[in-house]
Amino acid sequence: MLSSLLAPLRRAPKPQEVKASRTAALVALLGGGHARWSGRDFASLSREGYARNAIAYRAVRMIGEAAASVPLVLMEGARELDEHPLLSLLARPNPRLTGTSLIEAVVSYLLVAGNAYVEAVAVDGRLRELHVLRPDRMRVVPGPDGWPEAYDYTLAGRTQRICQASLVEAADVPPILHLTAFNPLDDHYGFAPLEAAAQALDLHNSASAWNKALIDNAARPSGALVYGGAGVLSDEQFERLKGELETSFQGATNAGRPLLLEGGLDWRPLSLSPKDMDFEAARNSAAREIALAVGVPPLLLGIPGDSTYSNYAEANRALWRQSVLPLVKRVAEGLSCWLGPAYGADLRLVPDLDQVEALSGERTELWARVGAADFLSEEEKRAAVGYGA
Repeated sequence: MLSSLLAPLRRAPKPQEVKASRTAALVALLGGGHARWSGRDFASLSREGYARNAIAYRAVRMIGEAAASVPLVLMEGARELDEHPLLSLLARPNPRLTGTSLIEAVVSYLLVAGNAYVEAVAVDGRLRELHVLRPDRMRVVPGPDGWPEAYDYTLAGRTQRICQASLVEAADVPPILHLTAFNPLDDHYGFAPLEAAAQALDLHNSASAWNKALIDNAARPSGALVYGGAGVLSDEQFERLKGELETSFQGATNAGRPLLLEGGLDWRPLSLSPKDMDFEAARNSAAREIALAVGVPPLLLGIPGDSTYSNYAEANRALWRQSVLPLVKRVAEGLSCWLGPAYGADLRLVPDLDQVEALSGERTELWARVGAADFLSEEEKRAAVGYGA
């Protein structure tokens, strides 16, 4: 062990020349430099947020899948349509995409990028397919009045300009639908919810990376070996000591192995330990910020320390009422205003809340209250719960 390694220190002669410090590899230098943040573009948010952060991934996927599960009802005035070409188009937008996948992709892009693009394809003046386009490949081309007159789609170094001329005669149906989240600082592009949580994403990812590094190097705590004997270590002694530390005391498999010091060596731990900085509390705080920025109650993601909601059911209702349904209504209105004129009628897509299982409790309570109201007629009760005459 180290006793045999350091035995020659007792009789090592004093060198004749002064040598530069060779202990840099054994000392951890802790500096207080500036924080380094990831980019705020779509690629960085997708990589650091959706792809590398479990909290952001689960929050975006939870809202996207919930929004895609809401059935959309087509209304013409006050009448509900059971069959219509628009319903068929939305049920099967193209051979490789289903209706639920289209809604999920649009909602997810709004959360990650703040922008969602859908392209319509027409054959002989009739709408045939819908395609979801990646936001990072699209660029708005403003016209003389400042409003978008075209979109540039770039892929593999090639750019295709898509003009916003109508696809259908006698109707204004541009080929591109651009949905945006509200952005107070930009006229054309939306603001991504993940961008508001970008600093929390960096903090959460950095804390995870730090903990992973500690696990990989658990037996070499932050500190310095100080030699207090006469003279200095020779080159051979220094290399042997360095090799002994790397092979016997570094790595997760050597965690907890005691360090035996002889020959004038002293271990001096450095400050700023993980316990002092409380990384676990910082990770949980960052996770809550990410969840709240996206719009998911932290309780639903299993984040400790959150007591905003008294139970899981209440948190789930808040998710639907405050996050899922507003996004579904926005997407439905956008699709209605975009595609409705192609069929020459006053068409509206509205979410069918009666088929949302998560809101069944609210619906039961509403029916009970309305049913017990003796001062209402049958027609008034039907209107109060959202049904026609």
